[in-house]
Amino acid sequence: MIHNLGEENSLVAAFIAEIRDKKVQQDRMRFRRNLERIGEITAYELSKTLEWVDHEVETPLGLAKSVKLKNQPIIGNILRAGLPLHNGLLNFFDQADNAFISAYRKHKEDGSFDIKLDYLSSPALDGRTLILVDPMLATGASIVSVLNELMKEGKPSGIHIVTVIASEQGLKYVEEHYPDCTIWICAVDAELDAKSYIIPGLGDAGDLAFGEKIQD
Repeated sequence: MIHNLGEENSLVAAFIAEIRDKKVQQDRMRFRRNLERIGEITAYELSKTLEWVDHEVETPLGLAKSVKLKNQPIIGNILRAGLPLHNGLLNFFDQADNAFISAYRKHKEDGSFDIKLDYLSSPALDGRTLILVDPMLATGASIVSVLNELMKEGKPSGIHIVTVIASEQGLKYVEEHYPDCTIWICAVDAELDAKSYIIPGLGDAGDLAFGEKIQD
């Protein structure tokens, strides 16, 4: 199932326009904050699909009926580009557990690449809701590789992928490997360039948020 939050006119569409705009991108703090705000909006929308239970709270004047999440989710972050988006979700799911995964492309001379996983820290996933965060879903290879590794930590009751911009090819690849997951996106672009970057996309989200890195 795919939820595209950018299909309707909303603040999400305005934030997407800003993070794509190369002039606005010169302000790293605004770029990070827009990713964070997209994460907050997505957290709110995603929360509607989770399981809730009845709950009572004691006020100074009596008892009030309410609800609370049956179980707190686990928010998984693919370092480093996913940090601002992750933080946005964590602002709303403030009691969530967290997982951190280092995954990156190791490019070859022929232009192809492998996905390298150097680090994983995660609680047990059995019976939990996993929310995996990465702002760009290009080929889908990183998401699938990370999910394959995370599944060694247990079997979640549900998997949500939160991304900002995805390619049609990447969505198809993820759906082929994890057909039961739910994907939350804000824009879908049709093309990938020769280096498998999304066109028109927005560039390298990690570099725009945190500065350029040494290229592998």
